Amino acid sequence: MFFASDNSSGAAPEVMAALAAANDGFTRGYGADALTERVQDRLRELFEAPEAAVHLVATGTAANALALATVAPPWSAIFCHRHAHIAEDECGAPEFYSNGAKLVLVDGPHGRMTPEGLRATIAGTGGSVHGVQRGAVSITNVTEAGTVHTPAEIAALAAAAHDFGLPCHLDGARFANALVATGATAAEMTWKAGIDLLSFGGTKNGCLGVEAVVIFDPAKAWEFELRRKRGGHLFSKHRYLAAQMDAYLDGGLWLRLAAQANAAAARLAAGLATIPGVRQTHPVQANMMFPEWPAGTHARLQASGAVYYEMPAPEGREAARLVTSWNTTGADVDRFLAALAG
Repeated sequence: MFFASDNSSGAAPEVMAALAAANDGFTRGYGADALTERVQDRLRELFEAPEAAVHLVATGTAANALALATVAPPWSAIFCHRHAHIAEDECGAPEFYSNGAKLVLVDGPHGRMTPEGLRATIAGTGGSVHGVQRGAVSITNVTEAGTVHTPAEIAALAAAAHDFGLPCHLDGARFANALVATGATAAEMTWKAGIDLLSFGGTKNGCLGVEAVVIFDPAKAWEFELRRKRGGHLFSKHRYLAAQMDAYLDGGLWLRLAAQANAAAARLAAGLATIPGVRQTHPVQANMMFPEWPAGTHARLQASGAVYYEMPAPEGREAARLVTSWNTTGADVDRFLAALAG
């Protein structure tokens, strides 16, 4: 009963098989191999963006930090939700790789900025040599609260960014889960909604360790490549990144894995709703949720073998973050619910 993170699950068998196949023989390094070229073409086709630049890195932090550094100069502000992953979970990497850009935090319910809140925050920044200037906007989908932005909601936020002349980045560590939840296409969720560059996640959804940075305006592609190399994130044996992403995309595997994770979450949320004293802090829309329950529940669950993150809660209550993965089974969910119900 492991609900701590979708980072904690293994890699899908198809991904592991692709790695073994890529291990055979010799090929060029540093992304000059045929497999990397094929992955780039497949992602361009997936996003209906034939001119897009596509580059692979091994971690989501590298994808976000390098992408944002490419569009946000050192003296600028990167606007994001107060609880965005780049704000709370990346140890200052965006600031480090941008050589000093400042994260400016925007409030909003359930992990989502509102266009009005974003506009007001941007409007209150810049205009004087004494403060940071306006740099970029970063949106997360799925959010850190487990909620999902629709393409229309992304478009409204991107429009606010573009009205101030700012590029808009999408942190898509759980991008596949967001697409499954909304039924949108990859293009509808990104450039058609005004997104300028994307961190396209694979690691949380069945890969061993690979993310793609998709830059819809290739004018910034060369700078990204230089930053990736200078930052120590250009793999010499690059084919091992490409092999994972190739298998991930093949036959829609990436969407099937996300659908399995989302379905497990829906089953878990439905079960939690039947147990007295349990309530959700945020709407459950993808594969992550934040339930509260009576004090003393943690001890019972953890004694039964459940693993998850404890969260702050009001007095007399306890709270948790539960995340389902591509390989979370119905039996895992049912055992957790049985232990919770006592």
